[in-house]
Amino acid sequence: MEKVIAIFDIGKTNKKLFLFNELYKIVYEQSSKFDEIVDEDGFPCDDIKSLSDWVKTSLHDVLSQKEFEVKAINFSTYGASFVYIDERGEVVTPLYNYLKPYAEDLQKQFYETYSGEEEFSRITASPVLGNLNSGMQVYRMKYEKPDVFRKIKHALHLPHYVSYLLTGDAHSEITSIGCHTNLWNFDSNKYHQWVENEGLDILLPAIKDCTDVLPTTFLGAPNKIGVGLHDSSAALIPYLMSFEEPFILISSGTWCISLNPFNDSPLTASELKQDCLCYLQYNRKPVKASRLFAGHEHDEQATRIATHFNVDETFYRNIEFDAHLIQKMKVEAKKEVHLSEFSGMELSLFSSVEEAYHQLMFSIMLKQVQSTSLVMNGDGVKRIFVDGGFSKNIIFMKLLAAAFAGIEVYAAEVAQATALGAALAIHSSWNKNELPTDLIELQLYRHQENN
Repeated sequence: MEKVIAIFDIGKTNKKLFLFNELYKIVYEQSSKFDEIVDEDGFPCDDIKSLSDWVKTSLHDVLSQKEFEVKAINFSTYGASFVYIDERGEVVTPLYNYLKPYAEDLQKQFYETYSGEEEFSRITASPVLGNLNSGMQVYRMKYEKPDVFRKIKHALHLPHYVSYLLTGDAHSEITSIGCHTNLWNFDSNKYHQWVENEGLDILLPAIKDCTDVLPTTFLGAPNKIGVGLHDSSAALIPYLMSFEEPFILISSGTWCISLNPFNDSPLTASELKQDCLCYLQYNRKPVKASRLFAGHEHDEQATRIATHFNVDETFYRNIEFDAHLIQKMKVEAKKEVHLSEFSGMELSLFSSVEEAYHQLMFSIMLKQVQSTSLVMNGDGVKRIFVDGGFSKNIIFMKLLAAAFAGIEVYAAEVAQATALGAALAIHSSWNKNELPTDLIELQLYRHQENN
């Protein structure tokens, strides 16, 4: 039997299960999607029951396979999502969507009580993002749903809830706490005082290290189950273990998150207003980051293009980079043509699906360059790595290489960096081998005029 670690990598769109062998090669992969349900207000959200059932069922299937010996299990999931459980361990609310609008009067009440938006955002390294500041979700429960709030024993970020499903151990972990949650005071390196003032501290379990492993009560599975990590922080781990020179990682998916673990300069008010923030690494060191909703924009607009031109929604996978189209767009941009959001453009402006898609990618790249530049921190960065969906998009990669012509730009062949990071976090608990030197395979994109 091949010794493996099982990793649940739960994104907003795709829910995946991977098995990595002792050389950290993927030997098994399963991917699922679930239809969204709606919460009590009719707003779409993930179906936490379907997700929970999938975790248990798919793990049961893997544990039953004769060819694999599962030695450990860990989890990486999207952030900004709390699961609330009661005394019996039952989930008491829907898994609220972080995109749900936040009540303006409640948000105003919060920031007026706690030092105002600008100073509070600086201390917590959290731009004002409503429900994307996950601590605000618990605050909302207290004031908008007090009857439900009184039933809550634990508020668990999603990766820790999935770990709880298998272990029965309620815990918190720093990479989820430290991702624009409004919960963590980066000045004092502890929970912000408001957490205690509002009585939230008794709902947040003790903080465990991401290297910890826990006992399990699930189907006699191995006694080595991780505590779970926030996906953006997990994605950084393979790179930090492989490269010492300063780099930026653009972790691409629904969000394109530019992470610079070598930039420890304090956040400014201007950066915060431009969706810049700090994450906490698995080793508790800050990572300066900027966020762009580029993957979401790409998918929505690609669907609109496909409908207009009556082509399959995966059409863009077969579109080659056309330097002449890009040059035309650069000329038009200088004339202040096509500088509006692509979503506001009439598709009848474009003569072909290729032209429309190049304009979409050109528009996305204008914003991506601005976003990544926010965390650049001078000229010390030597490399930019791109992992996730956009690493396979040749138009995105060539535009990025042209935009940062003085920096080496690489597509990471390890598209599953978040899952790999979650596996590496508990390496010493299950794997006696030295870390492989080929964790990441890279493809260099060189900037060439007219390429």
